[in-house]
Amino acid sequence: MAQAYMTETGSGGSGPERRGPRLRRLLDGWRGDRGIWRRGLILAALALLLALVMLLHAQIPNTIGNLGSLTETFLPWLVIGVPVLLVLALVRKSVTALIAVLLPAVVWLNVFGGLLSDKTGSGGDLTVATHNVNADNPDPSGTARDVAASGADVVALEELTASAVPVYEKALTSTYRYHSVQGTVGLWSKYPLTGARPVDIKLGWTRAMRATVDTPAGSIAVYVAHMPSVRVKLEAGFTARERDKSADALGEAIAHESLRKVVLLGDLNGTMNDRALNAVTAQMRSTQGAAGSGFGFSWPASFPMARIDQIMVKGIEPVSSWTLPRTGSDHLPVAARVKVDATRS
Repeated sequence: MAQAYMTETGSGGSGPERRGPRLRRLLDGWRGDRGIWRRGLILAALALLLALVMLLHAQIPNTIGNLGSLTETFLPWLVIGVPVLLVLALVRKSVTALIAVLLPAVVWLNVFGGLLSDKTGSGGDLTVATHNVNADNPDPSGTARDVAASGADVVALEELTASAVPVYEKALTSTYRYHSVQGTVGLWSKYPLTGARPVDIKLGWTRAMRATVDTPAGSIAVYVAHMPSVRVKLEAGFTARERDKSADALGEAIAHESLRKVVLLGDLNGTMNDRALNAVTAQMRSTQGAAGSGFGFSWPASFPMARIDQIMVKGIEPVSSWTLPRTGSDHLPVAARVKVDATRS
């Protein structure tokens, strides 16, 4: 006859110890606590404020240190506040705060949730890339080879120095038969370039250019631009006046472009959320936003926090968009595959 053996539990009872889910045990500890609704009102207010900043960022004024543009540059990172507030709400045992934390989470997903999905397609007839190579790049030749290895048909480089230009020309000449350098920006292409000229973005020196690229799928206008850097100053905050003025000038030039199909490549020192770039972004599509996977952050290369290096198109269909491996620059190169001829399958 089989015998049943019982074990003593730590509580003095018999039988195996049963443990419920941690969340259930936590909620059991809150039962009967009348303060769970009254506590955490400050946390709830902070959660509401976070949601409002995400939702109404366009209403934050730029009059004080360009605070609005600064917020919009790093807007996706505000999501960090959600888990922080969630943990504090649990520690504080506040149902009010827990419910309030749902608001910024929902708003963030509404604004940026679409970027989390993989929208990469297949096909296309042209690959383009852009890279701020950094004037202090210790290995320009290696950087050029790395970008060429991406297989891009058209490559834009920004922050070129006079001494480095011959190095890039030598390293890229075997892959790209045609090229033009205007000031501190340059364009290299496997296909013929015509009409290359500088574009005045109101800086007093050349940091933007335009050229026609005669691709097998048709002629396109390609703009290369390097907007002025934004600065954070103790006495003035986030200053971007020069960048904003240049963005307006670039937007005007693109708006008056005679060709219907346009590609913009460059370091714009601003994200697609930054209202200061509206003159450009209002008339063009981001390849990353339309056909990329994730945020595609490109700067700083050591720990990318923002996508300030942009590929934008008008009259052309984005197919895929991605970042390239790190080079000797403080920026990551970015690339995109596009469809110039919409009649092709």
